[in-house]
Amino acid sequence: MTDREEQGENNIFFVCTLIEYIARKTKNTRKNVVNYLGREEIAHYFELADVYHCENIDKLTAELTLKHRITAGTFNNETSCRYTPPSYFDIAKVYKRLIVSVMQYKAVSFIDALMEVYNSWISEKIDDYNSSMYYESPEYVFKSYIAGVPLRD
Repeated sequence: MTDREEQGENNIFFVCTLIEYIARKTKNTRKNVVNYLGREEIAHYFELADVYHCENIDKLTAELTLKHRITAGTFNNETSCRYTPPSYFDIAKVYKRLIVSVMQYKAVSFIDALMEVYNSWISEKIDDYNSSMYYESPEYVFKSYIAGVPLRD
């Protein structure tokens, strides 16, 4: 992996972390947060991730929530979790790996892969912390995504 590829994956991880954090703070699904932010804003945070990751994430979340009028939702997958919920970093890592795999498999851009993944059926499965999807192997998650259904329940 080249330095540029590694930086790109770090930027994807930052964006996924930001989406996850905003979703938890506002009690929205990840799909809703992605769609509130939109392609241009997400691409902006991807391009400048090395700058924005130095910002306080609470401050950045508050600014984005106001700027994009992200309203409070009712989705709270942390309180419905029967066990200790995974950290927002853990979930961001799952999404990052899947997005990178989709980019490579479909030969699409970061933003196309991100929009597709977060707006697909698998986002709901990953965000159900009582299911096994978020802690399955990256290969299993990707193959399930391509198949359009979990390979096993």
